[in-house]
Amino acid sequence: MDNFRDKFRNQRYMAHVSLLGTTQLHKRNPYTIACWSMAFPGFGHLLLNKYLRGYALILWEVFINQKIHLNVAMVQTFNGHFQAARDALDPKFISLYIPVYLFAIYDSYRTSVDLNKVYLLAQRENGPFNVFSIGALEINYLDKRKPRVAAIWSMGIPSAGQLYIHRIVLVGFLLISTIIIVWQSNVMLAIHDLILVDIRASSAVLNEQWFLYFPSLYFFTIYDSYTNTIENNKLFDESQRKYLIEKFQPAGHRIMIGDNCRCSSWLRSNIQVFSKSALLN
Repeated sequence: MDNFRDKFRNQRYMAHVSLLGTTQLHKRNPYTIACWSMAFPGFGHLLLNKYLRGYALILWEVFINQKIHLNVAMVQTFNGHFQAARDALDPKFISLYIPVYLFAIYDSYRTSVDLNKVYLLAQRENGPFNVFSIGALEINYLDKRKPRVAAIWSMGIPSAGQLYIHRIVLVGFLLISTIIIVWQSNVMLAIHDLILVDIRASSAVLNEQWFLYFPSLYFFTIYDSYTNTIENNKLFDESQRKYLIEKFQPAGHRIMIGDNCRCSSWLRSNIQVFSKSALLN
């Protein structure tokens, strides 16, 4: 949805609900976004819903990391084997890694600051946004979901939490990435040997180069699903607030929805009825 197709011709929109997911603007901490880009280039952009740029940076990170064997060098460094770490690095490609890594951190921070400003302007303009999308293959709609449930599903398997909140494109990317990393790193075999208390066999079977991708991916999926569930809930409250103000606000009263709601007793007793009516209409 862009500002030339909508009949109202608003400059900015707070959200867009499509068959593939819900994209929205909301305030973010630029330092948090930069830290996720520092943990893995591209993750900060995914948090900003900048998917194409995020995917490109993630694929570049994996490609160049495999070329220079950076993860192996990191493991050797953690173990105090500094000469082995130097021998593992490939100097032919290492100079290509640093500029892109720093760019990912800088660009995610800059974009986060800019999008925060855009969000404030979109909030001031109070432009319309859709809350329901249906097609031949899928249905997507705004409703309330539990952040803890999304985080728990992400703990079970990365991408399940994103599926819970209907972020289909990101689900596909994260699921394929998880399968490849688990397959190449032999992490399941290592866990099996660890359960059998065979630590030496567990260490021998584990592919260090691929395994170090997994912690960042795992904790990112938990954080992303939890925070985006919270923001989707806020967006649902905002959509309900707009509908109730337009259709049901009594003269001389102001409707507020959210954690700091100070509504009249009449509104509190009828808010559920109004919400159900909004969904039906």
